[in-house]
Amino acid sequence: MSKTRIKICGITSVEDALAVVDAGAEALGLVFYEASPRAVSISQARQIALAAGPFVVVTGLFVDADPEFVNTVLNDVPLQLLQFHGNESPAYCSLFHRPYMKALRMRPELDVVASIEAYSDASGILLDAYRPGVPGGTGETFEWKRVPEQSLKPIVLAGGLTPDNVGEAIRTVSVYGVDVSGGVELSPGKKDHSKIMSFINNARLAAG
Repeated sequence: MSKTRIKICGITSVEDALAVVDAGAEALGLVFYEASPRAVSISQARQIALAAGPFVVVTGLFVDADPEFVNTVLNDVPLQLLQFHGNESPAYCSLFHRPYMKALRMRPELDVVASIEAYSDASGILLDAYRPGVPGGTGETFEWKRVPEQSLKPIVLAGGLTPDNVGEAIRTVSVYGVDVSGGVELSPGKKDHSKIMSFINNARLAAG
């Protein structure tokens, strides 16, 4: 089984970013969405991104953001990947000439394969749990067997993952990576460093 890559999202401090890096995650996420309790300012994000080091994919998460705001962030924060969590079209996602990952919320009626195919320029697709009116961070899982066995794009699994269930998730579906936020927190925006380590260790063990 190939290595399952790990992203820890909702980082709000340099301290938590360094814990993520030290624990061995491949990526960390910064939330640029004011309604989220994990939102960061541009100045916070810049400090975190610069502290993360060169070999960690610093990801900026946006939700239906004005393109001007995204460009303002990009001018000040060294992001390697953009993550779009709203209703952004393929054309919108390609505006910024950066690698991007499109999040799809797993509504019951969603045609997952067709939706993935629509984002032909994406570096990857993140599949997240669906709750009406909430663009992510629900703490809920979805039926993992809805993840396509074959995909044109690398798939990242999100939604309600924790140190206790990430191993089962990885054994159930073959995905490129997993993404966690609330499942490794003490409180929204404050990470539990021991949970981060447990999450990563359990994911590595399950992936073999």
